[in-house]
Amino acid sequence: MAASERPRVRLWRWRRSPLRRRSDLVEAWVVLCAWVFALAGALFAGVVAADAVTHSAEEQRARSHQVTAVLVKGTEAPGASQVTTDHLVWGTVRWTDPDGTIRTDEARVPPKTHAGSKVEVWTDRNGVVVNEPLSETEILLHAIAGGVLAAGAAGGVVLGFSWTVRLGLERRRLEQWAAEWERLDTPWGWKTG
Repeated sequence: MAASERPRVRLWRWRRSPLRRRSDLVEAWVVLCAWVFALAGALFAGVVAADAVTHSAEEQRARSHQVTAVLVKGTEAPGASQVTTDHLVWGTVRWTDPDGTIRTDEARVPPKTHAGSKVEVWTDRNGVVVNEPLSETEILLHAIAGGVLAAGAAGGVVLGFSWTVRLGLERRRLEQWAAEWERLDTPWGWKTG
C-alpha cells in the first residue's frame, strides 16, 4: 500500500492502545496545554502591549503643547546628502512661554523659510522642543503593531518551550526503546542489530 493510500489515524495519543506509552500521553497533554497557553498568553500579551503603547502616546500628547515660534535665521534648501524623509531642516526658533519667558531652541522647519517667519513647534512643560505627538491614526497603528509583536513573541516563547519539552520526551522514549531492545537481545546471546 502506498503512503498516500494509508489511512491516517488522528488523535492516536489520546486513544487507548497497547502500543501507546505513558510518554505519548504526556506529550499529548504538553501539546494541548502549550497551544492553550500560547493562545491565551498571546492574547493577554497583545492586549497589554497595545494598551501600554496607547497609554504612553496619550501621556506624551498630554505633556506637550503647540506654540507659535519665530524663525531667527532663514533656512536653506538641504543638499542631496541632507534630505530627510520628512523634508524638514533644522532651524533656530524663538518663542515666548505663557509665563513670559523667552526661549530659543533648534526645531525642524520647512526648507527655504525666511527669518522672521512664524512656524509651529511642539514643546514640553519645561519649554524644550519635542517631536509632534502621534495622531489618533498613528497611535492606533503603533498599538496594533506592538500588540501583534508582543502576541507573537509570547506565543513563540510558549511554543518554543513546549518544543524543548517534546524533544526531551522524544530522547527519553528513544533511550527506553534502546534499553528494551538490549534486554530482548541478551537472553539468547545474540544481537539483532
